[in-house]
Amino acid sequence: MKGLFFLGDRQVVLASVDDPTPAHGEVVVEIKASGMCGSDLHPYRAPHDSEIPLERRFIGGHEPCGVVVEVGPGVPKHVAKPGDRVMVHHYHGCTTCAHCRTGWPQLCRPATRTTYSANAHGAHAPYMKVPASTLVCLHESLSFEAGAAIACGTGTAWGALERLKPGGNETIAVFGQGPVGLSATMLATARGARVIAIDLDDDRLALAKSFGAAQTINANDVDVCEALRDLTSGHGIEMVVETSGSSQAAQAGIDSTAVWGKVCMVGIGSKVSIETRALLDRQVTVMTSYTMSTVQQYQCAEFIVSRNLDLDRLFTDRWRLDQAEQAYRVLDAQSSGKGVFLF
Repeated sequence: MKGLFFLGDRQVVLASVDDPTPAHGEVVVEIKASGMCGSDLHPYRAPHDSEIPLERRFIGGHEPCGVVVEVGPGVPKHVAKPGDRVMVHHYHGCTTCAHCRTGWPQLCRPATRTTYSANAHGAHAPYMKVPASTLVCLHESLSFEAGAAIACGTGTAWGALERLKPGGNETIAVFGQGPVGLSATMLATARGARVIAIDLDDDRLALAKSFGAAQTINANDVDVCEALRDLTSGHGIEMVVETSGSSQAAQAGIDSTAVWGKVCMVGIGSKVSIETRALLDRQVTVMTSYTMSTVQQYQCAEFIVSRNLDLDRLFTDRWRLDQAEQAYRVLDAQSSGKGVFLF
């Protein structure tokens, strides 16, 4: 089969690799949809290292969704069998520590942690071999595209909301309206919140409106902190989800919170300066959220089904794997919705 590799310097290549064969406790998933994630841009944009041969690189893609086609020894039928529609939780750990046993393998010790597409082959290929413990059932009513989104981007938004624990009547500012931010806007609205969406792109803000945002702010046009205070009668924001990875957005989120406000950082790469006294005066809670647990991935999917949310609208670009160069140029521009490779 052929898989997609990131080479850095905005280069990708399709290269032949052996078809996977499952060992004990493993399965092979025939990939039907492999989502494109904003975090793909880190290896995509990274400097090319000519000293790393292709044999030491890994197939990209960490939003896998498909059908089980082969089951290795030691996998009970109630865990996985050929024909099962599944998402893949894209981490695997030691399986015995407290984090792994509660569905958080991404918190396992780095020496024993696998992150698919980073240190093991990912989903940008027709087939993917994974431990059966990484599988999360995909509801019959959900498309494979939706399952791919839940496997990282949408699931990450759900994980952030679970960290914030909204009661259903808060005002939540969502910074960044890429796929994770749009998912947070949709999910928070469905959970009863009033959402204010912030971005730099009017097209993404229009999408946010269609996903339920009560108000939108283009950070190019106004002072975001002042705009948020105006929209909350001067009180500030009760909850913030920062998905953009922008230092300016993260700082504005912290500065805009109300007394007892909560800020959840999701975007990768930002740096903020915190004045302790200012946070003490408002009793602000600042936290992070790292994707979601296996349990939360399932809960997110069930919530989407129970509320009949049209997650497929998140996708603006559907690609074949042989269109990868164009696909990642579009993602690199960061002005569209979500992209996915279909097989």
